Amino acid sequence: MAQTWKCSGLRWAADGPVLTWVGGRRSALVRGRRVAFGVAEGGERTCVGARGHGCPVRAGVPGRSTGARCEECARLDRAHSVAADTVADDPRPYRVYLAWFGPGLVKVGITAYERGSARLLEQGAVCFSWLGHGPLMAARRTEELLRAALGVPDRIPYAQKRAVRSGLPGSEGERTAEIAELHARAVALGGWPESLTPEPFRGVDHAAAFGIAEAGAEVPGAVGEVTELVAGGAIGGGLVAVAGPDLHLATERGVIALDSRLMTGWELVAAGGEPCAVPLREFRDTAAGVQDGLF
Repeated sequence: MAQTWKCSGLRWAADGPVLTWVGGRRSALVRGRRVAFGVAEGGERTCVGARGHGCPVRAGVPGRSTGARCEECARLDRAHSVAADTVADDPRPYRVYLAWFGPGLVKVGITAYERGSARLLEQGAVCFSWLGHGPLMAARRTEELLRAALGVPDRIPYAQKRAVRSGLPGSEGERTAEIAELHARAVALGGWPESLTPEPFRGVDHAAAFGIAEAGAEVPGAVGEVTELVAGGAIGGGLVAVAGPDLHLATERGVIALDSRLMTGWELVAAGGEPCAVPLREFRDTAAGVQDGLF
């Protein structure tokens, strides 16, 4: 019987992205290397649990769920989430930021000061700038102020981030221009909480770290995305980029984006050179329609 592994997610470490596995194993994601795996035959995707605890009933979860949690574990996880606005007494300092994912796709958000830029890497922010730092509630009030005054959201659907990634401006200056302009407007506003310390604009660009922009090289954009894994399915290809939770794999059908969150909860096995066999959604003109199908 083939040895199986359970993925516990993609993490952005100090030296780059890694896949983590239940049991503590880590696999560095190095661009240029082949990444290939299959889903165990007859397998079922099960809930990953919450807050470090396994799901007590090992509930089944849909293949397309990026959370990979049953309803009860998802509720428990969000009950302790700053992002869900359910924690108000966290004593740690927080930072407010502007993040850019592509032309017209800018959001405002907050992250714990101690996490540095990890949250931005996890979200797939192509570039960002800090706006200020202070206590949690001051950061929250500033986030709301800027969301309303600048007309930028605090959430962007991940499918939108992924879809624009292959057509980004080529220079760092072009990529940071939009958040530079919004930063200037933000600091000119009145009404910031007194306990929130503004920070000057310093654009940080992640395009090279992700591998979606290389000096002097044309980086191929994704032609489609995996919509879910299925029992008995497999995918493999050369790793050309890692952005946020996404692996960009050069397959026989072109570069395909695989959201690593779809891997969690499955029993995975090693795969060789088999053709890809997972549901795929192609990126195409929406006027022509979008269809799902198997490779």
